[in-house]
Amino acid sequence: MKKFAVILAGCGVYDGAEIQEAVLTLLAIDKAGASYQCFAPDIKQHQVINHLTGVETPESRNVLIEAARIARGNIKPLALFEAINFDALIFPGGFGAAKNLCDWAFKGDNCTVIADVENAVNSMFKAGKPIGAMCIAPVILAKLFQDASLTTGQDPASAGFIEKMGNKSVSTNHGEVIVDAERKLFTTPCYMLDGAISQIAEGTDNIVREMIKAMMDSE
Repeated sequence: MKKFAVILAGCGVYDGAEIQEAVLTLLAIDKAGASYQCFAPDIKQHQVINHLTGVETPESRNVLIEAARIARGNIKPLALFEAINFDALIFPGGFGAAKNLCDWAFKGDNCTVIADVENAVNSMFKAGKPIGAMCIAPVILAKLFQDASLTTGQDPASAGFIEKMGNKSVSTNHGEVIVDAERKLFTTPCYMLDGAISQIAEGTDNIVREMIKAMMDSE
């Protein structure tokens, strides 16, 4: 059974992991006959957003504790991640990917990726294992790689960043997965495009399927 590491960025589209993308990713992995372990960095969230009003609140929350809501408590600190234990790594989207896992939402071209995320990505890449990202999460890969083909759908700001970092931004619609076969990077737009939850499910199903296919092809 192939095993995915799923990195979550909190809980909630505006300040953490996009919940529907995260849950549908876990479902897609399970339906494909694989297993998963969720991880999140044990750090303070950069912001806390009231998801009813969209207004920032003065609360302080922890990314790992919030992400545990999605994982039903079955989650580990990202600092404990070891590539040897997994066959693939995948990032659901949500603004937390651009606020907590990196700071692209605030610093744009000058952003940095937090050390635990960078270490996880680099260790999987060096091991030749697939890495997936959806929605806005491909900006993380754009910062860590060059000459890679990536997608964030049709968003000009993130596409421009991907290009400035020396990568190729590919325009996509729902369900499309961009495969960078050389680096084993897989990206799909999900909620970077307006869409129904069924279209998001199509994207999560397809990216997981493509990643498993790459694992099988390399055996």
